[in-house]
Amino acid sequence: MERNVGKNDKIIRIIVAIIAAYLGYKVNVWFYLITLVSLVTALRGYCLLYSLLGINTAKKSKNK
Repeated sequence: MERNVGKNDKIIRIIVAIIAAYLGYKVNVWFYLITLVSLVTALRGYCLLYSLLGINTAKKSKNK
């Protein structure tokens, strides 16, 4: 799996995960699913949906 999630995208996903975790605690437990997906994709640097849509926000390495 090639990384397709860039640095700014990771930061946004982590912020979304924090907000979703708070909403999961206060509003509905289902928000924890959004938290899980956001954190996993941010930490792994790979998003299946991006792959299916052909989106890549990660910078390409010139050494490859």
